Amino acid sequence: MQKITTFLWFDNQAEQAMNHYISIFRNSKVLSVTRWPEGHAQQGQVLVASFVLDGVTFQALNGGPQYKFTEAISLSIDCETQQEVDHFWTRLTEGGGEPGPCGWLKDKFGVSWQVVPEQLPRLLQDPDRAKAGRVMDAMMKMGKIEINKLEAAAKG
Repeated sequence: MQKITTFLWFDNQAEQAMNHYISIFRNSKVLSVTRWPEGHAQQGQVLVASFVLDGVTFQALNGGPQYKFTEAISLSIDCETQQEVDHFWTRLTEGGGEPGPCGWLKDKFGVSWQVVPEQLPRLLQDPDRAKAGRVMDAMMKMGKIEINKLEAAAKG
């Protein structure tokens, strides 16, 4: 059982977001959907939904427009290959998402994501601080992270 679950507050796109995310991540599924009861103004619409993305449980609430997502919190995706980076970057920015700097993006729902190849933290933590500095400089010039450019910067 997962002790801590990320809870995402949407205006009215919880079901759409959940289905979009499930289509992107492997090993994903809907756990439950609770809809507004009969007689309520939002009757039949999703109130709260629980779902799993690649083994991690999330909840989504249609709570109304009073709160918006900001970059103050983001979801980070660890990637092993450039192919994975490209997949997540493309799928999460499609349909109105916004690419950002240094591997960050916002999806079409306003949720911030970091798409991070495993090479980035490893190279940034290299004991050779000059090497790590070159990698940092290269990363700061990127939107989507490109592994080959990180490795070239590391080599000098």
